[in-house]
Amino acid sequence: MPGSRSVLAPRWAARVAVSAGVGAIVVLLLFAGLDSLLLVLVGAVGLAVTAAGVWWVLVHTGPIRVLGGALALAAPAAVVVLYVRAGLLWVVLVSLALWVLAVFCGRAALAEADAAPAQSPKRPAAPRRPYLIMNPRSGGGKVGRFRLREKAEALGAEVLVLDVTHQQDVAALAHRAADAGADLLGVAGGDGTQALVAAVAAERDLPFMVISAGTRNHFALDLGLDRDDPSTCLDALTDGVELRIDLGFINDRVFVNNASFGAYAAVVQSPAYRDDKVRTAFQMLPDLLTHQNGPALAVHAEGVTVEQPQGVLVSNNPYRTDDPARIGHRDRLDSGVLGVLSVKVDNAAQAADMLRGPRAAGLVRLTAQEVVVDADADTIPVGVDGEALTLPTPVRCRIRPRALRVRVPRDRPGVPRGRPPMDWHRVRHLARTTMRRAAGHDG
Repeated sequence: MPGSRSVLAPRWAARVAVSAGVGAIVVLLLFAGLDSLLLVLVGAVGLAVTAAGVWWVLVHTGPIRVLGGALALAAPAAVVVLYVRAGLLWVVLVSLALWVLAVFCGRAALAEADAAPAQSPKRPAAPRRPYLIMNPRSGGGKVGRFRLREKAEALGAEVLVLDVTHQQDVAALAHRAADAGADLLGVAGGDGTQALVAAVAAERDLPFMVISAGTRNHFALDLGLDRDDPSTCLDALTDGVELRIDLGFINDRVFVNNASFGAYAAVVQSPAYRDDKVRTAFQMLPDLLTHQNGPALAVHAEGVTVEQPQGVLVSNNPYRTDDPARIGHRDRLDSGVLGVLSVKVDNAAQAADMLRGPRAAGLVRLTAQEVVVDADADTIPVGVDGEALTLPTPVRCRIRPRALRVRVPRDRPGVPRGRPPMDWHRVRHLARTTMRRAAGHDG
């Protein structure tokens, strides 16, 4: 029966998760005995020393930076050597593999158990006068390589390919197209250009279309679009559905992904960053991370204030931070809240504490509808959807829920599917249900 299979699937995944988790512990105890505690302790110390070494590399120059680099490399190597000499490396690797399997299956079980029936998004009539703006330089020339202009025009779209020899105001171009009767606005370009045209589409209540022709295509990723073949995005013109998503605002400017403040934003402002990213970062980070250079920030959101963080990320809907496989992804673009991630690390001990993830004292993660970033300076550098800007303080970020109509292909290869945080109590409950059902069936 199809229905029973969908019900049993998460329970069997939960049973595998519990079995693998127990197996990870049994392998350690059975083959390492009391030494298993020592194995865990040695591994934890090695990770802490590595984190401290990385911190010294970032905040120092000269001999201390060299020493930090040596520690960051030597600590994990020493841990592996100790495991090998004890003849227990294979035990650690097998136990880790079982634990990874347990967490993977546990999250899959919870996701399946929580899955709601799929709702069909609105499927409007095909646009009659779509207008697409294409940047021929984006993504190393994807517009030409995938013949996006020719394919779009064959589907009835009016296409403007930007003249890269001089600066053009894409927002003004989008306004002009809307005034001329365009009933859809779209962009083949980077996320910064996407945001500018999306602002016009939201203002005019027109559907907006994303063509994944940029370099990173973070916005396209979270919409589930194909980033390998941007021409598939054009299917939205003939076989599309419409989504309503949120828009972030920083002061009066729209952002579709995020706005970053602090050390990273200051580094990307440097004229030397474009030519030599790594060298520029290593030269600037020591002063920025130790507060010897750059403005001192203060972040206010939902009654929480963070003083002097080195980095702040405000995102249009929260990013995943609890799943290494999906860090940098947003499960939703319509939750109606901004994601806020603030990092404050002032010494090597706090750097090591960051290994605790969301529980680290220097990591603040929350959601809010408005975030205010102030500083002891009149202006601060900000990275907005990959664009380097300088804005007057205080900077206010807010969200407009469901402000943008996005037209996407009905069939998308990467429709995001969130996985809930690991909850061993619920996983064990699902596993016990499976075993009781199996026993009853056998009887």
